[in-house]
Amino acid sequence: MTEITRVPLQPIAKGALTKLWLGVAAAALAAAGVVYASLPPGVDVEVVKAGTGAGPTENDVVTINYKGTTPDGKVFDEAKGAKLPMQGIIPGFVKALEKMQPGGSYKIVIPSELAYGKEGAPGIPPNTDLHFEIDLIKVQNRADAEKEMQLEQMKAMEEAEKASKDGKKPDGAQVVPAPEMPPMPQ
Repeated sequence: MTEITRVPLQPIAKGALTKLWLGVAAAALAAAGVVYASLPPGVDVEVVKAGTGAGPTENDVVTINYKGTTPDGKVFDEAKGAKLPMQGIIPGFVKALEKMQPGGSYKIVIPSELAYGKEGAPGIPPNTDLHFEIDLIKVQNRADAEKEMQLEQMKAMEEAEKASKDGKKPDGAQVVPAPEMPPMPQ
């Protein structure tokens, strides 16, 4: 039997294999660039002072000191000892907090897409990146945070009741007793 369909292979030209691999590498780099460009924006987190321990998860409550500014330096929000649940805050803030550890200080930049986006918010124009300085004080699971908040409320109520009986606030101001509340209907 004769082989009619057999075709002899031509020798590869000198340097052609190198050119082939360079072409494959260029195609891979171009594909990586397209993938990178299509990724959602990320949050920039700069560590000012490193913390220790486990960072918060989506089911935790964090206690933080923070100051939020717009790119021009205008302060739009600031708090000391704020307790925030990880659920219910802007996505960029959650992503940043997940990269933090208790006891640390951080500077973050949240792109507008992960903040308030096209709608903006009171005091924040649409499409504005947000800058924050954050001290992560404590991370707690939700149940422990709720217990702690209840204890703090009970303590505040006891102090208010004591001040009301004395007829003055701890700072010396007079207290007007609140009217008695009617019993709740059964």
